[in-house]
Amino acid sequence: MSETGKITTAHLRRAAVIYLRQSTPGQLERNPESTRRQYGLAERAVALGWPRAAVRVIDADLGLSGTSATGRAGFGELTSLVGLGEVGIVFALEVSRLARNNSDWYRLLDLAGTCDTLIADGDGVYHPALFNDRMLLGLKGTMSEAELHVLRARLDGGIRNKAGRGELRRGLPVGLVWGEADGEIGLHPDEAVTGLLTVIFTRFASCGSVRGVWLWLREQNLKFPLQPAGYLHGTEITWVQPTYHAVHTVLTHPAYAGAYVFGRTRQQRYVGADGELRVRRHQLPPGQWEVLIKDHHPGFLDWDTYQANQTRIGANIHPVAHEPGTGAVREGCALLQGLASCGICGRKLAVYYDGPHKSTPGYYCTGTGQLVEGRGTRHLRVGGAAIDATVAEAFVAALAPAALQACLAAAQQLEDGHDTALAQWRREVERARYDAAKAERRYRAVDPENRLVARGLEADWEKALAALSDAEAELARRQATRPRALTGDERAAVLALGDDLDQVWSAPTTTDKDRKQLLHTLLDEVNITVRRDHDHGAAHLLLRWKGGALSDLTVTLKRKPPTIRTDEDTSTSSGASRCTTPTRKSPESSTGKAGAPHGNCHSPPIGCKDYDTTGTSTATSRATTHRKDSCSPWPTPPPNSAWHPPPCTAGSATGSSAASRPPPAHPGGSGSPPSYAPCSSTTPPTAGSPCSKPPSPTASPAKQ
Repeated sequence: MSETGKITTAHLRRAAVIYLRQSTPGQLERNPESTRRQYGLAERAVALGWPRAAVRVIDADLGLSGTSATGRAGFGELTSLVGLGEVGIVFALEVSRLARNNSDWYRLLDLAGTCDTLIADGDGVYHPALFNDRMLLGLKGTMSEAELHVLRARLDGGIRNKAGRGELRRGLPVGLVWGEADGEIGLHPDEAVTGLLTVIFTRFASCGSVRGVWLWLREQNLKFPLQPAGYLHGTEITWVQPTYHAVHTVLTHPAYAGAYVFGRTRQQRYVGADGELRVRRHQLPPGQWEVLIKDHHPGFLDWDTYQANQTRIGANIHPVAHEPGTGAVREGCALLQGLASCGICGRKLAVYYDGPHKSTPGYYCTGTGQLVEGRGTRHLRVGGAAIDATVAEAFVAALAPAALQACLAAAQQLEDGHDTALAQWRREVERARYDAAKAERRYRAVDPENRLVARGLEADWEKALAALSDAEAELARRQATRPRALTGDERAAVLALGDDLDQVWSAPTTTDKDRKQLLHTLLDEVNITVRRDHDHGAAHLLLRWKGGALSDLTVTLKRKPPTIRTDEDTSTSSGASRCTTPTRKSPESSTGKAGAPHGNCHSPPIGCKDYDTTGTSTATSRATTHRKDSCSPWPTPPPNSAWHPPPCTAGSATGSSAASRPPPAHPGGSGSPPSYAPCSSTTPPTAGSPCSKPPSPTASPAKQ
């Protein structure tokens, strides 16, 4: 059957769709003739009988791959129009332009066969509802998918073969550039770039944290080199503020260790939450890298140092459950944080803090031990002060042979550490001076009459001069604040610390975080088992050192004795709380001493500040004394008077009752104070008994 024999009037009444697609943007740029051929299919549709107004071109998928319908809006629009029965024929240069995936291709064939839609390519016109045409279209779709597989296998095989020799040119991190020869990689020619990268690796060796290096760069106001263009071929550098991601890339990229690596990531497909097929990449461990060529090119550090750095970076994470020794150290005073483990179940011990100020560390097991009265008990809960001290003593003893070397390294670090940022700022001044000189040359080379260009070059020159002035001022400020070098006496003092590591360990300048970092360098785990009985308790420690050595230690735990109150304790505490009214010295005093207590009343009035604990008045200049029960003023008796304020009123009064008792009169007045019998009870007071509570006064005593 000819091409026109399959076209009916029903087809001509519907639209003719021209579908265009190129696989990559590079093909659009390098192969424009293929695009022109696809647009030319509109003339073929007109030649087959469709009016020009009924011809519709869909070119939304130019530059997109046909391996999947995901992300191809043009193909989605085409299938929708076919499914709605609005399309009479679909034109494509080849069937591979429509789909390189059999699932998408056969879905389109099913819709076209059901809705009576024709499909045309460079070879002819096909009706998917006809058996022979359907079989031919299915074969073409299968060959199209197989062709994509063959092409990919050829290209991928060549790429992997070249990468295996270390000659495949891929993007290099900043600071490394490709050379002229095959596989040649060298350091960046700009000394400021290589100098900053060296500073990053040197700083990490001392602080051991990616974030610490990043914060130090921000504190020193150092710029980071960025290579936005020329990632493969150029060497242009832009200086920007350092970011954490940039510093992390420098410290983790194996190319800086002189290694050529291929296959560090792997592509993985998955179905997203919206049902779309998506692609993501994930990092592979070093053991799964496809190509690893060590010492391939000069680097900033050797491979062993690189691996040690990765181990330190991997340890700076949140602690892993039930795995002692994992996680970054924190600022708390519990020295065995991350190292202590339970001697019963092996779980990593958690940390708690006790005491009035929550400053006393302790450790407890997070696992449930046994049920006691329906409640779970822990395997272990123990105070950590004595355990930390014992482990620290063992650590200092183990570190003693290397004390001298450690002090020498510390002295060298004190001398060389401050020069790192200073050297980078000298390079910054040198670079700013070159930029200013280049801007000056460009300004002087322009025709002075061409003010349109001269004004822009003049502004660039002024900007470069301002940057040079700022860099020189910053360098001068840092040189002025440069720490002085250690003298011979200071060096001898630092070296003398090697003889007394205890002093260094307990120095105020040594933080708890520093101590924990030191412990993590030699210890893998501290296993704690607690044994307690009625008389005493002990904690058995098993120290597992780096390299497999073991140490057994025993720490005696103090037990807080229970508080037991006896009758004598109760009587003593009760007697101490009884009331006392101080008296003035009088000849009739039974003791002959000033401030003698009456009966068993010993304490001064509560809330009264005119008497000290001896019962003697401390306010000698005041004209009044105070009464115990209400701290109200009593009339001051004249000198050499035998009268004094009455004692505790809880005793029996020989006069009238307290409610009807008149206020006491001045000794020289018309009234006389009532007589009281002192409290003579020798047993602890109880509710309702004498001296248990002084009665409240019914009226304030009148001043005379």
